[in-house]
Amino acid sequence: MPLRLAPTFREELAQSTGPRIGMWVTSGSPVVAEICAGSGLDWLLIDTEHSPVGLETVQTVLQTIAAYPITPLVRAPSGDAVALKQLLDLGAQNLLVPMVDSAEEAEAVVRAVRYPPRGVRGVGSALSRSARWNRVEGYLPNADEHTSLFVQIESTAGVGAASGIAAVDGVDGVFVGPSDLAASMGLLGQQTHPDVTAAVLSTFEAVRAQGKPVGVNAFDPAQAQRYLDAGASFVLVGADVTLLAQGSEALARRHPRES
Repeated sequence: MPLRLAPTFREELAQSTGPRIGMWVTSGSPVVAEICAGSGLDWLLIDTEHSPVGLETVQTVLQTIAAYPITPLVRAPSGDAVALKQLLDLGAQNLLVPMVDSAEEAEAVVRAVRYPPRGVRGVGSALSRSARWNRVEGYLPNADEHTSLFVQIESTAGVGAASGIAAVDGVDGVFVGPSDLAASMGLLGQQTHPDVTAAVLSTFEAVRAQGKPVGVNAFDPAQAQRYLDAGASFVLVGADVTLLAQGSEALARRHPRES
């Protein structure tokens, strides 16, 4: 019997009646990822840009959390076509590409995740988990149905080009990164600064005007709610390493060491 792949994040967002709430997985631990997968959240972002997570770990984490009702996205280290091909081949159905600053860059990323003649993705389905080693019937001609692509706007250039980026055919949604956006505005570390918030909200408007879902990173609960009220379709509200750091610090405060 031919195998079937899970629905994409694009499909999850289209069918959802409300925003999807998720968290980062950056520790590189499959055990931690599995704990997070059973949390009741809607989605997990497996990060390979700002973490020690490599290809083998991404595959192991995807295999581990596949048993849970949660949707994984994998953030690539960059928009490099080889990096995207490798992530797709190991079974990442949903990709997030960081630092996209223009429609032209978005178009290049789309080509990287599509097979010829629409793109430049290398063909290796018989060798890879993406098509379950050719056990997914019709994977090659229908590959676009099995993958979704989200791009990240996190600079003043990206904010200015948001409408054009969102309009690119093959971009399924846009995710805004306030941390790097704040840095590009000369406000390093000030993700909730009013000017940064205004830039995020203007990006929301531009993306939603193109009929695409928009998401954002917001660990501050009040800021997260503000973005949800403004129409964010998917929001990251925490991270595995942050929760561990904060939880262990809380234990230490509750049980201080004797001097």
